[in-house]
Amino acid sequence: MSDWHPERLDLDAYLARVGYTGPREPTAAALRALHRAHTEAIPFENLDIVLGREISVDLDDLQDKIVRRGRGGYCLEHAALFGAVLDRLGFPVVRLNARIAAADASKIRPRTHALLRVGTDGGPWIADVGFGFGVPEPVPLADGAVSEQGPWAYRIERYGPGWRLLSREADGTWSPLHTFIEDPQHWVDYFTTNYFVSTHATSPFVGHAVAMRTTDAARTRLRGRELTTIAPDGRTDVRALDDDSLVAVLRGTFGIALPDDDAKALVTAVR
Repeated sequence: MSDWHPERLDLDAYLARVGYTGPREPTAAALRALHRAHTEAIPFENLDIVLGREISVDLDDLQDKIVRRGRGGYCLEHAALFGAVLDRLGFPVVRLNARIAAADASKIRPRTHALLRVGTDGGPWIADVGFGFGVPEPVPLADGAVSEQGPWAYRIERYGPGWRLLSREADGTWSPLHTFIEDPQHWVDYFTTNYFVSTHATSPFVGHAVAMRTTDAARTRLRGRELTTIAPDGRTDVRALDDDSLVAVLRGTFGIALPDDDAKALVTAVR
């Protein structure tokens, strides 16, 4: 039995949560459709950390939070949940982790990002539903393969002993998102990484409210009370949010089901 326990997943409830009604066979087409449905329906967010709550990567807890209560999560939560979905549908899945690219190329970050290697009839793919600024669809795991996804484009290339995922910017340049090797991770690996990411003072998700989402119209990021919107042509808008706007953006722009008590506590926490 897998240490990820996909048999505990309520598959029908998950598919209803993301609005997927397509085929359930483990094909490349189904993977692309599922991946996009997931990223469109479930936002990237860390609000429970700001609210003083423990983050769990246990499948039962993830289903309660994301599927039943309409919340989002960060990469480890997304990957653990989506991996269970793919397991249940018969896709060969390998859980991986990656180093997020740093602005300073000489800085080495720890492997804290979670992603999936997925086998299909069309070859292997990288499913990255939990990357903050968003990869709407899977990317072929092949050196130099380019994936055009609406106005965005992604490419994977060989990099040292592993791979690097890049995103094409509005000026035509390719910027690195993260690097990874194909070293299978177990649930206990995600558990340990999750503890660091959700509790350590140096984690970018401790002490700041963060939410991100990518659509064909824009990439949108909230950090604290600052909302940044980047259009596909590179035009960028930055604005500060007051209390009412902060809650409205989290519920509307990011689609986070935020109860009134949590909204009130969050406004105080980021004041």
